[in-house]
Amino acid sequence: MRKIIVVEFVTLDGVMQAPGGPEEDVSGGFKYGGWTVPYFDDFAGKVMSEQMSLTGSELLLGRKTYEIFASYWPQHAADWPGINEVKKYVASDDPTLKLAWENSVLLGGDVAEAVKKLKSDGGPDLQVWGSSNLAQTLLKHDLVDVLRLKIFPITLGNGKRLFAEGTIPLAFKLIDSKVSPAGVIIANYERAGEVKTGSF
Repeated sequence: MRKIIVVEFVTLDGVMQAPGGPEEDVSGGFKYGGWTVPYFDDFAGKVMSEQMSLTGSELLLGRKTYEIFASYWPQHAADWPGINEVKKYVASDDPTLKLAWENSVLLGGDVAEAVKKLKSDGGPDLQVWGSSNLAQTLLKHDLVDVLRLKIFPITLGNGKRLFAEGTIPLAFKLIDSKVSPAGVIIANYERAGEVKTGSF
């Protein structure tokens, strides 16, 4: 069974929109694109190099993130070894979407069902980067096995969130964590059964 690994940059209030640059995603009037940049240092760079390893993995992306990646990474593949060669599954309900980037496969129709089939086919693990709508769909259908979060010490108030309406109760276990000199918490979680409650 494949694992689905969701890799995200998030603020303290859960915003994940446009971490990499001002023009990355301005939908909804978002004006803080590039909010991660001031916090990047050698420590964060090392973490990113580790998490960008595609050994034993393929990519599962939402349409918008796919388009952002496809406009940049084919020309900068030296900075992400294997990114052009790896298989990239793209979740979209637009059957006319053109996937010009090599090794790209459209997942249309019922995305949750398509991902369930992918999970069970015995292939490599699937990394999800960005892709807020897709990530929320995966969380809603309990399809996320691992969360790799970089939590930045800011709040933005508005913007697309990782945990939005529709997220179901899920328990996760912290498997490792570290803190960068700039105060970014790198926390990796894996699914840990159902939510348990109690009383003091």
